[in-house]
Amino acid sequence: MQKAWFFEEYGPKEVLKLGDFPLPILQPNQLLVQVRAAALNPIDFKRRQRPIFPSDFPVVPGCDMAGVVVGKGEGVMKFSIGDEVYGNIQDFNAEGKLKQLGTLAEYVAVEETLVALKPSNLSFEEAASLPLAVQTAIEGFITAGFKEGQSIFIVGGAGGVGTLAVQLAKHVYGASRVVASCSAPKVEFVKSLGADLVIDYTKTKYEEIQEKYDFLYDTIGDTKNSFVVAKDGAPIVDITWPPSHPRAVYSSLTVCGKNLESLWPYLESGKLKAVLDPTGPYRFTDVIEAFRYLETGRARGKVIIIISPSALPSLVPCDQTNKTITPEMMPQLQEMAVH
Repeated sequence: MQKAWFFEEYGPKEVLKLGDFPLPILQPNQLLVQVRAAALNPIDFKRRQRPIFPSDFPVVPGCDMAGVVVGKGEGVMKFSIGDEVYGNIQDFNAEGKLKQLGTLAEYVAVEETLVALKPSNLSFEEAASLPLAVQTAIEGFITAGFKEGQSIFIVGGAGGVGTLAVQLAKHVYGASRVVASCSAPKVEFVKSLGADLVIDYTKTKYEEIQEKYDFLYDTIGDTKNSFVVAKDGAPIVDITWPPSHPRAVYSSLTVCGKNLESLWPYLESGKLKAVLDPTGPYRFTDVIEAFRYLETGRARGKVIIIISPSALPSLVPCDQTNKTITPEMMPQLQEMAVH
């Protein structure tokens, strides 16, 4: 058994329980990863609040993680025991149900195609902050057909996706001008990421912005208002569903390790930086408090949870009706998942 946060009914953050959860059984082409850090995303609390994705209870939330490979399923070719990896373990485009066992656990099973080697200059916490947000950010540029030398306006420049979109626009996609919006306390922070101009949305309305842009990238779902800053015919991308303006195109994400590998040069050179919310990282026992903060919508960057294999209290026994481990399998799993 391992320690994990899980819920057995939909509802507020208080339905989350910390307790014992079965270790995963590796399938072909999967890795067993000892999780060292996980990141929270809005999809994690939305999935807990209502059945937006097919899932079987109990559910361990979490998509993003960074950790160490401690076991390999049949057919694994790219990774070795001891490798430090990171990735988004939930492939939202795959057929069937999402994984019951998310990343708010000591160990996860994940397909080797979904992870990448962790850049050596990143901590586990920094690496865990990246996957889902950067995959979402990249997809927006692809959806828009963004070209080097174009201008971009990013709505929500201080959020998990927005902070990466600003950096990608400036340092990866070669934007000629990067403008972003955020609240007053975060203006200088967003400028430090590479924005040429940052607009305080509490003081300036969209319709008061005279300049028009080649690409409007809305990371907060406000295209019903923000559309006015786009040039006529310019692409408008919204990462929330459904988009709130008829011109806006919804952009999701492609979940794979290859898009993380493509960012290696930018991460190693420091041109692309992980942005961690300054209230964290949170301890594994403080997950409910971390969700409470995330759900305020005030996070600056990513909310991170540190997970270590040290002993944690067994607070709540998990309903084992659909347990994924049998007693005769325990010796083999203990061999693979040594602390």
